[in-house]
Amino acid sequence: MRETSSSRICEPLVDATGLRHRRRRALWVGLRWIFDRTYDQLMRLVDLLLALLLLIGLAPLWCVVLLLSLNRIPRFRAITLLGRAMTPFTIFSVNIPATGLGGLCRRLRLEAFPALLSIISGKMAFVGPRAVAQGELDTRERIVRRRFEVRPGLVGLWWLRHQTNIDFDPEAVIDAEYVDSHSPRGDLGMLARVGMVMAYGGRGSHPHRDQLNILGITLHNVTMEESLAKIIALQNGTSSRQIAFVNADCANIAFRDSEYLVILQQCELVLADGIGMKLAGKILHDPIRQNVNGTDMFPLLCERMHGTSHGMYLLGGKPGIVDGVVEWVQSNFPDMVVCGSHHGYFTPVEEPAIIADIASSGADVLLVAFGVPHQEKWLARHLAETGVRVGMGVGGLFDFYSGNISRAPAWMREIGLEWFYRFLQEPGRLWKRYFIGNAVFLWRVQMERRRRKTRDN
Repeated sequence: MRETSSSRICEPLVDATGLRHRRRRALWVGLRWIFDRTYDQLMRLVDLLLALLLLIGLAPLWCVVLLLSLNRIPRFRAITLLGRAMTPFTIFSVNIPATGLGGLCRRLRLEAFPALLSIISGKMAFVGPRAVAQGELDTRERIVRRRFEVRPGLVGLWWLRHQTNIDFDPEAVIDAEYVDSHSPRGDLGMLARVGMVMAYGGRGSHPHRDQLNILGITLHNVTMEESLAKIIALQNGTSSRQIAFVNADCANIAFRDSEYLVILQQCELVLADGIGMKLAGKILHDPIRQNVNGTDMFPLLCERMHGTSHGMYLLGGKPGIVDGVVEWVQSNFPDMVVCGSHHGYFTPVEEPAIIADIASSGADVLLVAFGVPHQEKWLARHLAETGVRVGMGVGGLFDFYSGNISRAPAWMREIGLEWFYRFLQEPGRLWKRYFIGNAVFLWRVQMERRRRKTRDN
């Protein structure tokens, strides 16, 4: 039946569901606009109320602990720092010894107690970039000036990452990231994460050594940047060198697998990976500089090899997984040379052909993802045959960059809970490694600490 013109005129131009959706969207946009305009006032109110609460509640404890630890009336000194819009302001500080009750003060960050007065006056906030002195930074750089768009804070994004050893980017870059993304929800979440980060003890007051020993494994205590520089230098060498990442599970395996332990002792670089190694360093008074793990290193290494003649070969993972990693590299670093790839499910009969393919590819870096300790043992046997200058075992890295497994959100990595996120993804396979294995590892570290203490005495 033909539709009449009158029936068409009677049809609504917008259905009721679509109209309600547009109204809700318009309402949300309006509320968001109001919220953004009042953001600074809202956080200022939160800072003021929290600072007053802490000032009143903790003042007696702060005074008692300081007097007992210093045995005298504490001496304050005034420091001039730069605030928002590079406006100078004065903050008071007190020097606290690292021993005795002074150590308790430092762990509670009570040396920052006078800064509450600067928060109340509006010169500082609880969350924001680190307050710096005039002349400390080169403010001619635009990215450095970004930090002065907001008030400086007692804690911030760079501080959190610095405490958990994942501050791979320069401080100015992380500060700019905070300025671009900060929000009341994000700032309150950051304050909630501070307690857990303080429980890890930060980086400690002990000096960093270039090499340290944890459960018989010699670790090269270097930063991510230093590791990358070493790898780039090795690519121009004349011999094959092996690099290994060691986390708490790797240390447990090396404790019972002497062949794997010997291989680690022969590696050019052995890098501390994960919060477990950081805690071990803290327990043994040998602090770890940075959490140098393969997952964070991979894109940084690709960035440095991007546009150069140096190439990479990817070996391991299930069929199809490694192809996804190649696609990720080509999408993010189109001028990065991927010399070849092959999955890790090959037979001993196929192995010589794969080694020959790697050797003929001209690759300078070989990433092997077989899992610990198989990947390290395979590299120890065959790296020289491949002719590749740098070989690294990278564990489950291919799963992350192929999209097969999602990585923990940034806030979980910032408080050292990436391992828990991995457990939630594969509880049946990982519960024993993380809950039993981590406990065993920390117990062994405590025994090592006792042995060292007995030996030193």
